[in-house]
Amino acid sequence: MNWLYTLSLTDYLLIALFISLYLLYIGRTVWLARKLGTTAWGVAPKLFLRSLYMALLFIALMGPSFGKADSSTSATDTRRDLFIIIDISRSMDATDVVPTRLERAKYAVQQLIDTLATDRFGLILAGSEPFVLSPLTADHDALRQSVRDVRTGISTMGSTNLCEAIELARQKFLTDSSTRHTARGIVLLSDGENFTPCDRSALIRLRSGQMPLLTVGVGTEEGATIRKGRDVVRDADGQPVTTRLNRDFLSQLSQATGGFYAETGNPQYAGELVGFVRSLQGGGNNEQQVALSTNKYYYFLLAALVFLLLDLVVTVRTFSV
Repeated sequence: MNWLYTLSLTDYLLIALFISLYLLYIGRTVWLARKLGTTAWGVAPKLFLRSLYMALLFIALMGPSFGKADSSTSATDTRRDLFIIIDISRSMDATDVVPTRLERAKYAVQQLIDTLATDRFGLILAGSEPFVLSPLTADHDALRQSVRDVRTGISTMGSTNLCEAIELARQKFLTDSSTRHTARGIVLLSDGENFTPCDRSALIRLRSGQMPLLTVGVGTEEGATIRKGRDVVRDADGQPVTTRLNRDFLSQLSQATGGFYAETGNPQYAGELVGFVRSLQGGGNNEQQVALSTNKYYYFLLAALVFLLLDLVVTVRTFSV
């Protein structure tokens, strides 16, 4: 059995609240039973029922996936929809690639748009707060202008969070019904300097939703300093900060989603990236299989409702003589 979702902090707090309140109820009942000189074994059946349907409700919430999917022969759309994420953190101003990391990333995006002339592209900028600069569009001229205007430092508060930008792209795909039967992908251009680990379950959802992450590393492992006026960015001790390509992080992201990793330092990276994009398959066929074979939450929800009904209609004597 696989799970589509994981429990959030709120879910764990609700579980802890249920257990705490029920332990308080049991303790009070036992205390009253002792005062009355009797026993309180009558709480056991209710405890079993309530614990059972609460557990079933949380299992349903996690989206249990099991069973076999029926094959389908429905046709798929050959058009591709891609969200491009550009890292706009200050480290992208480093000059270990010429002229800067950001300018090299923008050039790579321009190449991708020019080569895939029939595809739709959206543009997301990844800083401390990711935001959509352009929704999915086939107007490549407008998109090129948007790319040319991208600068670092637009989002300056806090550290870079590439994971939130990736999740934003996924949500945009899910809320856009026109992408359901197209080949979908997310292209991330970054030096990989991310200070927040990505949720593994979120990456798995990208893979199961056929939205592979194509990461393009911009920079070198030797790294470089970051210009700041006539000086360079320095740490708290006054030492120059050196920013380096985090190849491992970007590669792990692509592997977890069934995607592709390349580096701008490889002369063949553009052709390899375009080749992978063209190999993407549409979601028309597999989307129907997912609906049939994955989320079986309703079985557990129905069972929970049955036990909840039993809890309401069955009465037991709390105190035994």
